[in-house]
Amino acid sequence: MVDACGLSIPQTLEELCQPSRCAVILYDMQVGIVQQVPEGRDVLLRCQELLFAAREKGFRIFFCRHQFLPNRYAGTGQLHRSMIWQCQQDPAQLKPMTARDTDAWQIVPELAPRPDEVIVDKITMSAFEGTFLNNAMRDARIEGFIIAGIALEVGIEPTVRHGLDLNYMPIVVTDACGSKTPELKSRSIATLTDTGEVRIANTRDVLAATAS
Repeated sequence: MVDACGLSIPQTLEELCQPSRCAVILYDMQVGIVQQVPEGRDVLLRCQELLFAAREKGFRIFFCRHQFLPNRYAGTGQLHRSMIWQCQQDPAQLKPMTARDTDAWQIVPELAPRPDEVIVDKITMSAFEGTFLNNAMRDARIEGFIIAGIALEVGIEPTVRHGLDLNYMPIVVTDACGSKTPELKSRSIATLTDTGEVRIANTRDVLAATAS
């Protein structure tokens, strides 16, 4: 730690990965999303490891869950995104992906949240936009977060960047984050590491840090 102005600033992974100052965010590990990426199964296994360790050590755990609104409630931006993702020129033919209360919307059973854990429902890519996540973490005096899930280039990167703007210290667990292609994953990691503010680690290193 480095002390300054009455504050203790963590410098190492071990110093930040403490339940008193760091949360765990499992991003969009939903039935309809995990199956969309080739490495989905491997990511799920890494997320299971992280979740087990986080529960053992008493970390605050937040599960993100994405919901597509019914078409008649969706705005221009959401309809535009759905048209691109579904390769559909006619908005009338769109079918909301991960619609509320569908099987696809649910968190995968292997990571089923416990009653004393929190689900953050969202319609945005950043988990902080339009949700209670920031308020909950601020109130608990959380300073950083460990993030894993799917997809790195679609939603995790915007969440990490938003988190930086909110002055959190993010840790991206690369082998526990899924992407559409290896190239997209490499590019996202490269842009996130450019300023040096985002800590990049693998599951093994994070587990070792939380155990210390």
